[in-house]
Amino acid sequence: MKNPFTSNLAAAAVFTAAIAIAPGALGDGMAMQSSVNLAEPMSRESSGSSWVPDSTPLYGKMLMLGDDMLMLHGGIFPRYVNASTRRGDDRIDGPNWFMAMYSHPIGDNAQLGFRGMMSLDLLTEGGRGYPLLFQTGETWNGEALHDRQHPHDLFDEISLSYSQKFGPDFSAYLYAGYPGEPALGPPAFMHRLSAMDNPDAPLSHHWQDSTHVTFGVVTLGAVWRDLKIEGSAFKGREPDEVRYDFDRPKLDSFSGRISWNPTSNLALQVSHGFIKSPEELEPEANRHRTTASLIYNVPLGPDRNWSNSFVWGQNRDSGHGTTQSFLVESNYQRGRDAFYARFEHVEKPGSELVLAGIDNERIFPINAYTVGYVRDLAHGGGIDVGLGGQFTINDVPDGLDRYYGNDLPCSFQIFLRIRPSLMSDHGMTHSEMAPNEK
Repeated sequence: MKNPFTSNLAAAAVFTAAIAIAPGALGDGMAMQSSVNLAEPMSRESSGSSWVPDSTPLYGKMLMLGDDMLMLHGGIFPRYVNASTRRGDDRIDGPNWFMAMYSHPIGDNAQLGFRGMMSLDLLTEGGRGYPLLFQTGETWNGEALHDRQHPHDLFDEISLSYSQKFGPDFSAYLYAGYPGEPALGPPAFMHRLSAMDNPDAPLSHHWQDSTHVTFGVVTLGAVWRDLKIEGSAFKGREPDEVRYDFDRPKLDSFSGRISWNPTSNLALQVSHGFIKSPEELEPEANRHRTTASLIYNVPLGPDRNWSNSFVWGQNRDSGHGTTQSFLVESNYQRGRDAFYARFEHVEKPGSELVLAGIDNERIFPINAYTVGYVRDLAHGGGIDVGLGGQFTINDVPDGLDRYYGNDLPCSFQIFLRIRPSLMSDHGMTHSEMAPNEK
């Protein structure tokens, strides 16, 4: 049996070596554009084809290969986590993900893009995932997971895109992934700066952004200035519990999304999708998902930033009716210090929490309050290594006491956060900039 902590250190070593090979300096005057659509700034690019505010800081490492551009990004959280209650757990583990974005220009008005994303969760988390009270979604050994966040697949995105400019204000793109992310929901949580220091997935993940890994997706998007309309066909079934393979592709679901960045500090989206048979244990049940989000980012000066996300998501299931979720996240970063918080409310069916008897058919409102802090031990030298901790309190109905006990449902964790350093407008980390540029 593998030692989780050893696996975490190995993953950290691979990540550090991968981004250290890129010296990352763009030529003066050369703009950084999105790998999905050459008409958009790279700072706007997030998971799939979703948008964040244009003012969002970039954490990554860049390498120019002639006219081609390679961007490396990722995060690792070796940690100890302790979740109370009868359904809680304590352990050492390490959520992680790694990403590469590559773009190749075709003349002045077209571009090919490639993106790859992977996770070593199958080593650090095992198939059962990591402790997270009241979390639900996906399976392990043929049974529904509850009070744990499922691990991600080894390959979370392998996508190609083609984009074309048709004028100064209009562009379009075609995105295809196996796996990939359809035009449904906000940017996935690990790609939102407001959530980037938090090792935990939101409890509302499966109401908002859980389709960020789907085995088969095609998206067509059109962009006019700062307004985007896009539609996707994709596979509705969530990834199976074999995390290192490629699930059979299928385009049986569809979605549409409208995104608008009215200012450099604001990103808005609304989306709706039909998801066919998302749950392996309920193959006859289909889902309609509607989401809306507002992401507000405020640069406060050199190496200082404040990022906020407001996300609403609704699932209308053929088996459980309509349930709602709402999330607010905030992250304030100043030099080596980062303070963050998350509040979320989600209505969870008793069947997803794996309850007994009549409780299986009830809907339970769950509230979660999280605060955290990270202090960078290494900062701005290509790799940021931060020591952090967070505490979560859950507010739940008394009807759940028989399953979780009478104690206050809460959890805490101590972790390292390892990621690439902040980039400047020219692709360099803050420490690599000349003194008159800082």
